[in-house]
Amino acid sequence: MALMGRKIAAIRAYVVEGGGADYHDQSAEHWIVKQIATPMSIYPEYKATRTSFGINALKTLVVEVEADNGVTGFGITTGGYPAAWLVMNHLDRFVVGKDANEIEKIWDQMYRASLYYGRKGVVMNAISAIDLALWDLLGKLREEPVYAMLGGKVREELTFYATGPRPDLAKKMGFVGGKIPLVYGPADGMEGLKKSIELAADMREKCGDEFLLMWDCWMALDLQYAKRLMQASADLKFNWIEECFNPDDYWSYRDLKKAAGNQIMVTGGEHEASKFGFRMLIEDCDLDVIQPDVGWCGGMTELIKIGNMAEAHGKYVIPHGSGTYSYHYVTTKTNSPITECLMMAPEADKVVPQYYPLLKDEPMPVNGKLKVSDKPGFGVELNKDKTLVEVKKGTRL
Repeated sequence: MALMGRKIAAIRAYVVEGGGADYHDQSAEHWIVKQIATPMSIYPEYKATRTSFGINALKTLVVEVEADNGVTGFGITTGGYPAAWLVMNHLDRFVVGKDANEIEKIWDQMYRASLYYGRKGVVMNAISAIDLALWDLLGKLREEPVYAMLGGKVREELTFYATGPRPDLAKKMGFVGGKIPLVYGPADGMEGLKKSIELAADMREKCGDEFLLMWDCWMALDLQYAKRLMQASADLKFNWIEECFNPDDYWSYRDLKKAAGNQIMVTGGEHEASKFGFRMLIEDCDLDVIQPDVGWCGGMTELIKIGNMAEAHGKYVIPHGSGTYSYHYVTTKTNSPITECLMMAPEADKVVPQYYPLLKDEPMPVNGKLKVSDKPGFGVELNKDKTLVEVKKGTRL
Protein backbone atom coordinates (compact mmCIF):
# COMPACT_ATOMS: atom_id res chain seq x y z
CA MET A 1 0.00 0.00 0.00
CA ALA A 2 1.49 3.34 -1.03
CA LEU A 3 2.15 5.56 1.97
CA MET A 4 4.18 8.54 0.78
CA GLY A 5 2.00 11.63 0.61
CA ARG A 6 -0.92 9.95 2.36
CA LYS A 7 -2.85 12.75 4.05
CA ILE A 8 -5.05 12.74 7.14
CA ALA A 9 -8.51 13.67 5.91
CA ALA A 10 -10.51 13.78 9.15
CA ILE A 11 -10.43 13.54 12.91
CA ARG A 12 -13.38 12.58 15.13
CA ALA A 13 -13.84 12.57 18.91
CA TYR A 14 -16.32 10.51 20.92
CA VAL A 15 -17.28 10.20 24.59
CA VAL A 16 -18.30 6.89 26.17
CA GLU A 17 -19.90 6.23 29.55
CA GLY A 18 -19.99 2.98 31.49
CA GLY A 19 -16.47 1.59 31.36
CA GLY A 20 -13.95 1.88 28.56
CA ALA A 21 -10.71 3.69 29.42
CA ASP A 22 -12.37 5.30 32.46
CA TYR A 23 -12.17 2.07 34.40
CA HIS A 24 -13.52 3.77 37.53
CA ASP A 25 -16.83 4.28 35.70
CA GLN A 26 -18.26 1.18 37.37
CA SER A 27 -21.10 0.13 39.67
CA ALA A 28 -20.89 1.01 43.36
CA GLU A 29 -20.06 -2.60 44.30
CA HIS A 30 -16.92 -2.81 42.18
CA TRP A 31 -13.69 -3.15 44.17
CA ILE A 32 -12.04 -0.34 42.20
CA VAL A 33 -14.47 2.31 43.46
CA LYS A 34 -14.85 1.15 47.07
CA GLN A 35 -12.76 2.58 49.90
CA ILE A 36 -9.15 2.93 48.78
CA ALA A 37 -6.70 5.46 50.20
CA THR A 38 -6.65 8.61 48.03
CA PRO A 39 -5.68 12.28 48.42
CA MET A 40 -9.34 12.88 49.39
CA SER A 41 -9.33 10.32 52.23
CA ILE A 42 -8.51 13.04 54.76
CA TYR A 43 -12.13 14.21 54.36
CA PRO A 44 -14.58 11.74 55.96
CA GLU A 45 -17.38 12.49 53.50
CA TYR A 46 -15.19 11.42 50.56
CA LYS A 47 -13.56 8.36 52.11
CA ALA A 48 -16.00 5.48 51.72
CA THR A 49 -16.00 5.38 47.92
CA ARG A 50 -13.85 6.92 45.23
CA THR A 51 -16.90 7.84 43.19
CA SER A 52 -18.02 10.12 46.04
CA PHE A 53 -15.33 12.63 45.07
CA GLY A 54 -15.92 12.14 41.35
CA ILE A 55 -13.18 9.83 40.16
CA ASN A 56 -15.56 8.69 37.40
CA ALA A 57 -16.67 12.18 36.36
CA LEU A 58 -14.69 12.57 33.14
CA LYS A 59 -15.65 9.40 31.22
CA THR A 60 -13.84 7.85 28.25
CA LEU A 61 -12.44 9.67 25.21
CA VAL A 62 -12.10 7.95 21.83
CA VAL A 63 -10.26 9.70 19.00
CA GLU A 64 -10.44 8.42 15.44
CA VAL A 65 -8.29 9.66 12.54
CA GLU A 66 -8.97 8.86 8.90
CA ALA A 67 -6.56 8.93 5.96
CA ASP A 68 -7.60 10.13 2.53
CA ASN A 69 -7.90 6.51 1.36
CA GLY A 70 -10.47 5.67 4.06
CA VAL A 71 -8.15 3.79 6.44
CA THR A 72 -8.75 4.73 10.09
CA GLY A 73 -6.86 4.51 13.35
CA PHE A 74 -8.11 5.18 16.87
CA GLY A 75 -6.86 5.87 20.38
CA ILE A 76 -8.61 5.57 23.74
CA THR A 77 -8.01 7.38 27.04
CA THR A 78 -9.88 9.39 29.67
CA GLY A 79 -10.91 13.01 29.50
CA GLY A 80 -14.49 12.82 28.29
CA TYR A 81 -16.24 15.94 27.00
CA PRO A 82 -13.54 18.50 27.94
CA ALA A 83 -10.85 16.51 26.13
CA ALA A 84 -13.11 15.82 23.15
CA TRP A 85 -13.81 19.55 22.84
CA LEU A 86 -10.08 20.29 22.81
CA VAL A 87 -9.51 17.67 20.12
CA MET A 88 -12.15 19.12 17.82
CA ASN A 89 -11.71 22.85 18.50
CA HIS A 90 -8.00 23.32 19.04
CA LEU A 91 -5.81 20.29 18.35
CA ASP A 92 -7.55 19.24 15.12
CA ARG A 93 -5.76 22.00 13.14
CA PHE A 94 -2.43 20.24 13.71
CA VAL A 95 -3.75 16.90 12.41
CA VAL A 96 -6.11 17.31 9.47
CA GLY A 97 -4.31 17.77 6.17
CA LYS A 98 -0.95 16.56 7.54
CA ASP A 99 1.02 13.66 6.14
CA ALA A 100 0.36 10.48 8.12
CA ASN A 101 4.14 10.05 8.60
CA GLU A 102 4.50 13.34 10.48
CA ILE A 103 3.68 12.01 13.95
CA GLU A 104 6.63 13.73 15.63
CA LYS A 105 5.83 17.10 14.08
CA ILE A 106 2.12 16.81 14.91
CA TRP A 107 2.92 15.93 18.53
CA ASP A 108 5.34 18.81 18.93
CA GLN A 109 2.90 21.33 17.49
CA MET A 110 0.03 20.12 19.71
CA TYR A 111 2.23 20.31 22.80
CA ARG A 112 3.73 23.73 22.06
CA ALA A 113 0.35 25.20 21.12
CA SER A 114 -1.21 24.14 24.43
CA LEU A 115 1.70 24.99 26.76
CA TYR A 116 -0.08 28.00 28.20
CA TYR A 117 -2.93 25.89 29.57
CA GLY A 118 -1.75 22.28 29.26
CA ARG A 119 1.36 20.21 29.95
CA LYS A 120 -0.50 17.66 32.14
CA GLY A 121 -3.97 16.34 32.85
CA VAL A 122 -6.88 16.57 30.42
CA VAL A 123 -4.90 18.37 27.71
CA MET A 124 -2.16 15.73 27.72
CA ASN A 125 -4.82 13.01 27.70
CA ALA A 126 -6.26 14.54 24.53
CA ILE A 127 -2.82 14.72 22.93
CA SER A 128 -2.18 11.12 23.97
CA ALA A 129 -5.38 9.85 22.38
CA ILE A 130 -4.60 11.63 19.10
CA ASP A 131 -1.05 10.30 19.15
CA LEU A 132 -2.21 6.70 19.74
CA ALA A 133 -4.73 7.06 16.91
CA LEU A 134 -1.96 8.26 14.60
CA TRP A 135 0.31 5.33 15.48
CA ASP A 136 -2.61 2.97 14.90
CA LEU A 137 -3.31 4.60 11.53
CA LEU A 138 0.33 4.54 10.47
CA GLY A 139 0.63 0.86 11.33
CA LYS A 140 -2.44 0.07 9.25
CA LEU A 141 -1.16 2.11 6.32
CA ARG A 142 2.20 0.35 6.50
CA GLU A 143 0.52 -3.00 7.22
CA GLU A 144 2.75 -3.40 10.28
CA PRO A 145 2.05 -3.83 14.00
CA VAL A 146 3.13 -0.90 16.15
CA TYR A 147 5.75 -3.02 17.92
CA ALA A 148 7.50 -3.56 14.56
CA MET A 149 7.65 0.20 14.00
CA LEU A 150 9.20 0.54 17.49
CA GLY A 151 12.05 -1.81 16.59
CA GLY A 152 10.61 -5.29 17.00
CA LYS A 153 10.12 -7.75 19.83
CA VAL A 154 12.73 -8.64 22.42
CA ARG A 155 10.41 -11.26 23.95
CA GLU A 156 7.73 -13.46 22.45
CA GLU A 157 5.42 -13.37 25.49
CA LEU A 158 4.58 -10.74 28.05
CA THR A 159 4.56 -11.75 31.71
CA PHE A 160 1.88 -10.12 33.87
CA TYR A 161 1.23 -9.10 37.43
CA ALA A 162 -2.31 -8.31 38.60
CA THR A 163 -3.58 -5.16 40.29
CA GLY A 164 -6.49 -5.79 42.63
CA PRO A 165 -7.46 -6.66 46.18
CA ARG A 166 -6.87 -10.44 45.86
CA PRO A 167 -3.28 -11.30 44.94
CA ASP A 168 -3.90 -14.80 46.33
CA LEU A 169 -6.47 -15.36 43.58
CA ALA A 170 -4.14 -13.76 41.03
CA LYS A 171 -1.48 -16.34 41.85
CA LYS A 172 -3.94 -19.15 41.11
CA MET A 173 -4.67 -17.51 37.74
CA GLY A 174 -1.01 -17.66 36.73
CA PHE A 175 0.17 -14.12 37.46
CA VAL A 176 3.71 -13.60 38.75
CA GLY A 177 2.67 -10.97 41.27
CA GLY A 178 -0.09 -8.91 42.77
CA LYS A 179 -0.33 -5.20 43.55
CA ILE A 180 -2.72 -4.39 46.37
CA PRO A 181 -4.66 -1.11 46.54
CA LEU A 182 -3.96 0.44 49.94
CA VAL A 183 -7.25 0.83 51.83
CA TYR A 184 -6.05 2.78 54.88
CA GLY A 185 -4.04 6.00 54.74
CA PRO A 186 -2.73 8.61 57.19
CA ALA A 187 -6.25 9.68 58.20
CA ASP A 188 -6.77 6.19 59.66
CA GLY A 189 -3.84 6.59 62.02
CA MET A 190 -1.76 3.79 63.46
CA GLU A 191 -4.78 1.49 63.64
CA GLY A 192 -5.18 1.78 59.87
CA LEU A 193 -1.47 1.11 59.37
CA LYS A 194 -1.78 -1.98 61.56
CA LYS A 195 -4.67 -3.27 59.42
CA SER A 196 -2.65 -2.73 56.24
CA ILE A 197 0.31 -4.65 57.60
CA GLU A 198 -1.95 -7.47 58.80
CA LEU A 199 -3.35 -7.75 55.26
CA ALA A 200 0.15 -7.69 53.83
CA ALA A 201 1.28 -10.47 56.16
CA ASP A 202 -1.78 -12.55 55.33
CA MET A 203 -1.19 -12.21 51.59
CA ARG A 204 2.50 -13.01 51.95
CA GLU A 205 1.62 -16.20 53.80
CA LYS A 206 -1.02 -17.18 51.22
CA CYS A 207 1.13 -16.36 48.19
CA GLY A 208 4.55 -17.54 49.35
CA ASP A 209 7.90 -15.79 49.27
CA GLU A 210 8.50 -16.16 45.52
CA PHE A 211 5.34 -14.31 44.49
CA LEU A 212 5.79 -10.58 43.85
CA LEU A 213 3.77 -8.34 46.16
CA MET A 214 3.47 -4.56 45.88
CA TRP A 215 1.46 -1.67 47.34
CA ASP A 216 -0.49 0.82 45.22
CA CYS A 217 -0.74 3.94 47.40
CA TRP A 218 -2.45 6.21 44.83
CA MET A 219 -1.03 9.59 45.91
CA ALA A 220 -2.50 9.21 49.41
CA LEU A 221 0.43 9.32 51.84
CA ASP A 222 2.66 11.78 53.63
CA LEU A 223 6.36 11.10 54.01
CA GLN A 224 6.35 9.82 57.59
CA TYR A 225 3.45 7.43 56.99
CA ALA A 226 5.08 6.19 53.78
CA LYS A 227 8.32 5.46 55.63
CA ARG A 228 6.48 3.37 58.25
CA LEU A 229 4.52 1.47 55.64
CA MET A 230 7.63 0.93 53.54
CA GLN A 231 9.70 -0.47 56.38
CA ALA A 232 7.00 -2.89 57.53
CA SER A 233 6.40 -3.99 53.92
CA ALA A 234 10.12 -4.49 53.29
CA ASP A 235 10.19 -6.85 56.26
CA LEU A 236 7.48 -8.88 54.51
CA LYS A 237 9.57 -8.95 51.30
CA PHE A 238 7.29 -6.65 49.31
CA ASN A 239 8.86 -5.71 46.00
CA TRP A 240 7.80 -2.10 45.73
CA ILE A 241 5.75 0.72 47.17
CA GLU A 242 4.03 2.76 44.45
CA GLU A 243 2.96 6.37 43.94
CA CYS A 244 2.90 7.41 47.58
CA PHE A 245 2.67 11.18 47.11
CA ASN A 246 1.15 14.08 45.21
CA PRO A 247 2.76 13.68 41.76
CA ASP A 248 4.30 17.16 42.04
CA ASP A 249 5.95 16.42 45.40
CA TYR A 250 9.27 15.27 43.95
CA TRP A 251 11.03 16.02 47.24
CA SER A 252 9.07 13.40 49.19
CA TYR A 253 9.79 10.82 46.50
CA ARG A 254 13.48 11.72 46.72
CA ASP A 255 13.54 11.36 50.50
CA LEU A 256 11.57 8.09 50.50
CA LYS A 257 13.96 6.59 47.97
CA LYS A 258 16.92 7.62 50.11
CA ALA A 259 15.32 5.96 53.13
CA ALA A 260 14.58 2.77 51.22
CA GLY A 261 18.18 1.71 50.70
CA ASN A 262 18.13 -1.60 48.86
CA GLN A 263 15.33 -3.12 50.90
CA ILE A 264 12.39 -2.31 48.61
CA MET A 265 11.86 -0.46 45.32
CA VAL A 266 10.18 2.94 45.20
CA THR A 267 8.07 3.53 42.09
CA GLY A 268 5.81 6.16 40.54
CA GLY A 269 4.79 8.11 37.48
CA GLU A 270 1.25 6.91 36.80
CA HIS A 271 -0.03 10.49 37.03
CA GLU A 272 3.09 12.15 35.61
CA ALA A 273 3.27 13.49 32.06
CA SER A 274 5.90 14.40 29.47
CA LYS A 275 9.63 13.75 29.42
CA PHE A 276 10.16 16.80 31.63
CA GLY A 277 8.18 15.43 34.57
CA PHE A 278 9.77 12.01 34.21
CA ARG A 279 13.22 13.57 34.12
CA MET A 280 12.54 14.77 37.67
CA LEU A 281 11.45 11.28 38.79
CA ILE A 282 14.47 9.66 37.16
CA GLU A 283 17.29 12.11 37.85
CA ASP A 284 16.23 13.92 41.02
CA CYS A 285 14.13 11.27 42.76
CA ASP A 286 16.09 8.21 41.58
CA LEU A 287 12.96 6.04 41.42
CA ASP A 288 13.60 2.38 40.68
CA VAL A 289 10.61 1.83 38.41
CA ILE A 290 8.98 4.39 36.11
CA GLN A 291 5.26 3.81 35.46
CA PRO A 292 3.93 6.08 32.70
CA ASP A 293 0.43 5.54 31.37
CA VAL A 294 0.66 5.80 27.58
CA GLY A 295 -2.85 7.27 27.47
CA TRP A 296 -1.93 10.06 29.89
CA CYS A 297 1.79 10.81 29.56
CA GLY A 298 1.71 12.03 25.94
CA GLY A 299 1.05 8.90 23.92
CA MET A 300 3.51 6.52 22.28
CA THR A 301 5.60 9.36 20.86
CA GLU A 302 6.39 10.67 24.35
CA LEU A 303 6.59 7.23 25.99
CA ILE A 304 9.46 6.37 23.66
CA LYS A 305 11.43 9.38 24.92
CA ILE A 306 10.56 8.72 28.57
CA GLY A 307 11.57 5.09 28.19
CA ASN A 308 14.87 5.87 26.49
CA MET A 309 15.75 8.29 29.29
CA ALA A 310 14.86 5.70 31.92
CA GLU A 311 16.91 3.01 30.17
CA ALA A 312 19.94 5.30 30.02
CA HIS A 313 19.68 5.72 33.80
CA GLY A 314 19.27 1.99 34.49
CA LYS A 315 15.59 2.19 35.46
CA TYR A 316 12.77 -0.24 34.77
CA VAL A 317 9.80 0.99 32.73
CA ILE A 318 6.62 -0.87 33.70
CA PRO A 319 3.72 1.17 32.28
CA HIS A 320 0.53 1.72 34.18
CA GLY A 321 -2.47 -0.14 32.74
CA SER A 322 -3.25 1.01 29.20
CA GLY A 323 -3.80 -2.50 27.85
CA THR A 324 -2.95 -3.20 24.24
CA TYR A 325 -1.32 0.23 23.85
CA SER A 326 1.40 -0.50 26.40
CA TYR A 327 1.75 -4.14 25.28
CA HIS A 328 3.26 -3.02 21.98
CA TYR A 329 5.82 -0.95 23.85
CA VAL A 330 6.72 -3.48 26.55
CA THR A 331 7.34 -6.29 24.09
CA THR A 332 10.16 -4.21 22.52
CA LYS A 333 12.02 -3.30 25.73
CA THR A 334 14.45 -5.37 27.78
CA ASN A 335 14.00 -3.05 30.78
CA SER A 336 10.23 -3.73 30.88
CA PRO A 337 10.29 -7.21 32.46
CA ILE A 338 6.65 -7.44 33.56
CA THR A 339 3.32 -5.91 32.55
CA GLU A 340 0.33 -4.71 34.55
CA CYS A 341 -3.11 -6.29 34.26
CA LEU A 342 -5.89 -4.30 35.92
CA MET A 343 -8.32 -6.83 37.37
CA MET A 344 -11.58 -5.37 36.09
CA ALA A 345 -13.89 -8.09 37.42
CA PRO A 346 -15.89 -6.62 40.35
CA GLU A 347 -14.43 -9.17 42.79
CA ALA A 348 -11.03 -9.46 41.04
CA ASP A 349 -11.67 -13.18 40.66
CA LYS A 350 -11.24 -13.52 36.89
CA VAL A 351 -9.63 -11.78 33.93
CA VAL A 352 -12.01 -9.61 31.92
CA PRO A 353 -11.38 -6.96 29.22
CA GLN A 354 -9.92 -3.70 30.54
CA TYR A 355 -11.56 -1.49 27.91
CA TYR A 356 -14.94 -3.24 27.80
CA PRO A 357 -17.13 -2.59 25.88
CA LEU A 358 -15.03 -0.63 23.39
CA LEU A 359 -12.76 -3.22 21.79
CA LYS A 360 -13.65 -6.29 19.78
CA ASP A 361 -11.61 -9.34 20.84
CA GLU A 362 -9.51 -7.35 23.29
CA PRO A 363 -6.28 -9.24 24.05
CA MET A 364 -6.11 -10.56 27.61
CA PRO A 365 -3.45 -12.59 29.42
CA VAL A 366 -4.03 -16.32 29.82
CA ASN A 367 -2.21 -17.95 32.75
CA GLY A 368 -0.40 -14.65 33.19
CA LYS A 369 1.02 -14.61 29.66
CA LEU A 370 0.18 -12.92 26.34
CA LYS A 371 1.70 -12.75 22.86
CA VAL A 372 1.27 -9.33 21.26
CA SER A 373 -0.84 -9.42 18.09
CA ASP A 374 0.84 -9.29 14.70
CA LYS A 375 -2.12 -7.44 13.18
CA PRO A 376 -1.45 -3.95 11.78
CA GLY A 377 -1.51 -0.98 14.12
CA PHE A 378 -2.37 -1.87 17.70
CA GLY A 379 -4.20 -4.96 16.42
CA VAL A 380 -7.64 -4.12 17.80
CA GLU A 381 -10.94 -2.98 16.33
CA LEU A 382 -13.28 -0.33 17.74
CA ASN A 383 -16.68 -1.69 18.66
CA LYS A 384 -18.99 0.89 17.13
CA ASP A 385 -22.05 -1.12 18.10
CA LYS A 386 -21.71 0.51 21.52
CA THR A 387 -22.86 4.03 22.27
CA LEU A 388 -20.27 6.53 21.07
CA VAL A 389 -21.40 10.13 21.53
CA GLU A 390 -19.67 12.23 18.89
CA VAL A 391 -18.47 15.71 19.86
CA LYS A 392 -18.32 17.81 16.69
CA LYS A 393 -16.37 20.94 15.93
CA GLY A 394 -18.11 24.02 17.28
CA THR A 395 -20.07 22.07 19.90
CA ARG A 396 -20.45 24.04 23.13
CA LEU A 397 -19.65 22.32 26.40
